[in-house]
Amino acid sequence: MVSTVAVTLITHNLAIGVGVGVLVACVLFARRVAHLVEVTSVTDPDGGTRVYSVHGALFFASSNDLYTQFDYAGDPENVVIDLSGAHVWDASTVAALDAITHKYATRGKTVDVVGLNGHSASRYERHSGQLAGAH
Repeated sequence: MVSTVAVTLITHNLAIGVGVGVLVACVLFARRVAHLVEVTSVTDPDGGTRVYSVHGALFFASSNDLYTQFDYAGDPENVVIDLSGAHVWDASTVAALDAITHKYATRGKTVDVVGLNGHSASRYERHSGQLAGAH
Protein backbone atom coordinates (compact mmCIF):
# COMPACT_ATOMS: atom_id res chain seq x y z
CA MET A 1 0.00 0.00 0.00
CA VAL A 2 2.86 2.37 0.79
CA SER A 3 4.42 1.80 -2.62
CA THR A 4 1.07 2.46 -4.33
CA VAL A 5 0.58 5.76 -2.51
CA ALA A 6 4.18 6.87 -3.03
CA VAL A 7 4.20 6.13 -6.76
CA THR A 8 0.78 7.73 -7.21
CA LEU A 9 1.96 10.91 -5.46
CA ILE A 10 5.18 11.02 -7.48
CA THR A 11 3.63 10.31 -10.90
CA HIS A 12 0.14 11.77 -10.31
CA ASN A 13 -1.18 8.63 -11.99
CA LEU A 14 -3.23 6.12 -9.98
CA ALA A 15 -2.89 3.40 -12.64
CA ILE A 16 0.90 3.41 -12.40
CA GLY A 17 0.68 3.43 -8.60
CA VAL A 18 -1.65 0.43 -8.56
CA GLY A 19 0.57 -1.42 -11.05
CA VAL A 20 3.66 -0.87 -8.93
CA GLY A 21 1.72 -1.88 -5.79
CA VAL A 22 0.60 -5.14 -7.38
CA LEU A 23 4.14 -5.87 -8.56
CA VAL A 24 5.57 -5.25 -5.08
CA ALA A 25 2.89 -7.47 -3.52
CA CYS A 26 3.72 -10.28 -5.97
CA VAL A 27 7.43 -10.10 -5.22
CA LEU A 28 6.86 -10.07 -1.46
CA PHE A 29 4.48 -13.03 -1.73
CA ALA A 30 6.96 -15.05 -3.81
CA ARG A 31 9.72 -14.35 -1.29
CA ARG A 32 7.50 -15.41 1.60
CA VAL A 33 6.35 -18.73 0.12
CA ALA A 34 9.73 -19.59 -1.39
CA HIS A 35 10.95 -20.78 1.99
CA LEU A 36 7.94 -22.98 2.74
CA VAL A 37 9.46 -26.03 1.07
CA GLU A 38 10.53 -28.70 3.52
CA VAL A 39 12.98 -31.47 2.65
CA THR A 40 13.55 -34.37 5.03
CA SER A 41 15.77 -37.37 4.43
CA VAL A 42 16.01 -40.91 5.70
CA THR A 43 18.67 -43.50 4.93
CA ASP A 44 17.52 -47.10 4.52
CA PRO A 45 18.72 -49.48 7.25
CA ASP A 46 21.01 -51.24 4.78
CA GLY A 47 22.66 -47.88 3.99
CA GLY A 48 22.38 -48.28 0.22
CA THR A 49 19.59 -45.79 -0.45
CA ARG A 50 18.71 -42.36 0.86
CA VAL A 51 15.14 -41.09 0.47
CA TYR A 52 14.45 -37.36 0.37
CA SER A 53 10.81 -36.35 0.98
CA VAL A 54 9.90 -32.94 -0.41
CA HIS A 55 6.82 -31.06 0.79
CA GLY A 56 5.54 -27.73 -0.51
CA ALA A 57 5.02 -25.70 -3.65
CA LEU A 58 7.97 -25.89 -6.03
CA PHE A 59 8.30 -22.89 -8.35
CA PHE A 60 10.94 -20.42 -9.53
CA ALA A 61 11.45 -18.85 -6.10
CA SER A 62 11.83 -22.13 -4.22
CA SER A 63 14.01 -23.93 -6.79
CA ASN A 64 17.27 -22.45 -5.49
CA ASP A 65 16.53 -23.60 -1.96
CA LEU A 66 15.67 -27.07 -3.24
CA TYR A 67 19.05 -27.46 -4.93
CA THR A 68 20.93 -26.82 -1.67
CA GLN A 69 19.00 -29.39 0.40
CA PHE A 70 20.92 -32.46 -0.77
CA ASP A 71 24.18 -34.04 0.45
CA TYR A 72 25.68 -34.86 -2.93
CA ALA A 73 29.03 -36.10 -1.65
CA GLY A 74 27.81 -37.92 1.46
CA ASP A 75 24.81 -39.76 0.04
CA PRO A 76 24.94 -43.47 -0.85
CA GLU A 77 24.86 -44.80 -4.43
CA ASN A 78 21.06 -44.69 -4.74
CA VAL A 79 18.97 -41.61 -4.04
CA VAL A 80 15.18 -41.32 -4.20
CA ILE A 81 13.47 -37.93 -4.34
CA ASP A 82 9.87 -38.38 -3.22
CA LEU A 83 7.69 -35.50 -4.44
CA SER A 84 4.35 -36.94 -3.29
CA GLY A 85 3.98 -34.03 -0.85
CA ALA A 86 4.99 -31.38 -3.38
CA HIS A 87 3.65 -29.79 -6.54
CA VAL A 88 5.82 -28.72 -9.49
CA TRP A 89 4.47 -25.41 -10.74
CA ASP A 90 6.92 -24.36 -13.45
CA ALA A 91 9.82 -25.32 -15.68
CA SER A 92 12.43 -23.80 -13.37
CA THR A 93 11.72 -26.54 -10.84
CA VAL A 94 12.17 -29.17 -13.55
CA ALA A 95 15.50 -27.53 -14.40
CA ALA A 96 16.48 -27.66 -10.71
CA LEU A 97 15.56 -31.36 -10.53
CA ASP A 98 17.60 -31.99 -13.69
CA ALA A 99 20.55 -30.15 -12.11
CA ILE A 100 20.22 -32.24 -8.96
CA THR A 101 20.15 -35.52 -10.88
CA HIS A 102 23.07 -34.37 -13.04
CA LYS A 103 25.15 -33.46 -9.99
CA TYR A 104 24.52 -36.92 -8.52
CA ALA A 105 25.29 -38.55 -11.90
CA THR A 106 28.69 -36.84 -12.04
CA ARG A 107 29.44 -38.62 -8.76
CA GLY A 108 28.32 -41.98 -10.16
CA LYS A 109 25.06 -42.06 -8.20
CA THR A 110 21.56 -42.84 -9.46
CA VAL A 111 18.49 -40.75 -8.67
CA ASP A 112 14.83 -41.73 -8.96
CA VAL A 113 12.21 -39.00 -8.86
CA VAL A 114 8.95 -40.52 -7.59
CA GLY A 115 5.55 -39.46 -6.31
CA LEU A 116 4.69 -36.79 -8.85
CA ASN A 117 0.98 -35.98 -9.12
CA GLY A 118 -0.67 -35.84 -12.56
CA HIS A 119 0.07 -32.22 -13.48
CA SER A 120 3.55 -32.29 -12.00
CA ALA A 121 4.40 -35.55 -13.80
CA SER A 122 3.19 -34.11 -17.08
CA ARG A 123 5.28 -30.97 -16.63
CA TYR A 124 8.32 -33.00 -15.56
CA GLU A 125 8.09 -35.37 -18.52
CA ARG A 126 7.55 -32.52 -20.96
CA HIS A 127 10.53 -30.42 -19.83
CA SER A 128 13.01 -32.84 -18.27
CA GLY A 129 16.30 -33.03 -20.11
CA GLN A 130 15.42 -30.16 -22.46
CA LEU A 131 16.15 -27.11 -20.35
CA ALA A 132 19.86 -27.57 -19.71
CA GLY A 133 20.63 -28.12 -23.42
CA ALA A 134 20.05 -24.44 -24.20
CA HIS A 135 23.13 -23.33 -22.22
